[in-house]
Amino acid sequence: QVQLVESGGGSVQAGDSLRLSCAASGSIFSINYMGWYRQAPGKQRELVAGITSGGSTNYADSVKGRFTISRDNAKNTVYLQMNSLKPEDTAVYFCNVPISTGHVIVPYWGQGTQVTVFS
Repeated sequence: QVQLVESGGGSVQAGDSLRLSCAASGSIFSINYMGWYRQAPGKQRELVAGITSGGSTNYADSVKGRFTISRDNAKNTVYLQMNSLKPEDTAVYFCNVPISTGHVIVPYWGQGTQVTVFS
């Protein structure tokens, strides 16, 4: 059994910062990629940022230079530091972590955390 627990969402003013966390626990053999997605009302879920176990990162063009993804491999935790937030960043943010149990790799999703940015 694997569980992802997200934290750190909230309501802020444009220009403010937030830091999201997503901790994986349970029967984990290994984790390579960890990612953050978001879904705004009426829109499809989109990739925000991802990071490999080696530290390679990728970002959506809309967040480059403002968001930073990082991870603590010892804690099986991924973070998303969001700076200079804009109203268009308003969405529910989900972490996505494909986890190997030693036999199969299963993509797990966090429960989602709401981020609301007021202009």
